[in-house]
Parts: sequence; structure tokens; C-alpha cells
Amino acid sequence: MARGAERRYGEKMARFRHHVFVCENRRPEDDPRGCCACRGSLEVRAALKAELGRRGLKGIVRANASGCLDACAYGPSLVVYPEGVWYGHVTPADVPEIVERHLVGGEPVERLLIHRFMERGPGQPGPGGPPAS
Repeated sequence: MARGAERRYGEKMARFRHHVFVCENRRPEDDPRGCCACRGSLEVRAALKAELGRRGLKGIVRANASGCLDACAYGPSLVVYPEGVWYGHVTPADVPEIVERHLVGGEPVERLLIHRFMERGPGQPGPGGPPAS
């Protein structure tokens, strides 16, 4: 850590402004739920990483591969933290808009939002709350 940049224990200093988790879960071909990987999520994350690099956002926004986000019906899906904004049916062509409007401009891309996941609060099952028992 640079001189004069010491932190006190408990003081928050975010390493990244945003973490984007892209589901790359893979299921057998005959699974009725399908999977994000089979629907192109690896290409979505590759496009996201390339766009972040092109925009000079590497080190500011982190594109993470994720296991199942429990949003199979909306795949490829991704979630942006710390906001908890969920996107579904994302294609590589959608990535520049997500980066520009949301990650740079702070405005989620309405047409790709998974609204039902963002309406749940703490204590409720599914994304946005603890798993159902």
C-alpha cells in the first residue's frame, strides 16, 4: 500500500466499483431447465471482458464467471453488484449497452431486466433472499 494510504481496520475501500457475475452453469443436454452456457453465456462474458478492456474499465469493473444463479429460464443471465441488478436473455450484442448505460452511466438497461428477482427482499426465497427450505 502506498505511503499515506493506510487503512484502519473496518474502514471500507472497495476494490471494484462493480462485480458482474455471468452464469456459466452447464447442465446435460436433456435437462428441461437448459443452462446458460448452452445459451451462449461464455460468449457474453468474453464480450464483457473485451468491452471493459476497450473502455479502460479493467480494475474498476470485474467480470466474474459464476455457477448457477438460479435464473435458468432467463439465460444467459447475469447480476451486477453492489446494486443487485439482474439481467436476462443477454447476448454479446447487448454488452456495449450494459457497459455504457449501467456500468458507466448508472442507469440499468430496462429491456433486459429480470424484474421479479429485483422485487424480492431479504428473508424471501430465491435471488434477493435466502434459498427456500
